[in-house]
Amino acid sequence: MQTFGKKDVIGSPNAPKAVGPYSAAIKTGPFVFMSGQLGLDPQSGSLVEGGVEAQTKQALTNLQSILQSNGLDMEAIVKTTVFLQDMDDFAKMNAVYAEFFKSDPPARSTIEVAALPKGGLVEIEAIALTA
Repeated sequence: MQTFGKKDVIGSPNAPKAVGPYSAAIKTGPFVFMSGQLGLDPQSGSLVEGGVEAQTKQALTNLQSILQSNGLDMEAIVKTTVFLQDMDDFAKMNAVYAEFFKSDPPARSTIEVAALPKGGLVEIEAIALTA
């Protein structure tokens, strides 16, 4: 059996807990792989009100909280994938997204999906570098 190296489960008390059999984030080698974050309020576990803009802001804030709890910031992100329930919300999501990545934004894919957990309008996953 081949050993691939160590992986550490990481998270943040300021981000929602995983709602299934997955980890909020895994650190392995120089990478942090962050599971998709919905616009969930970490305390209530409910989607924030205010449409796709508010949910995008909360999803990115949740990712930011995971990074900050592990000594990193948003500049560490090298790739994101954005899942939108409706591609017509792209411009609204993009405007909020741009507030979090003012210079040298990460690579990104944006995909329209049929549905998201809890009826979310947006979900964002990310990969970050630790060094």
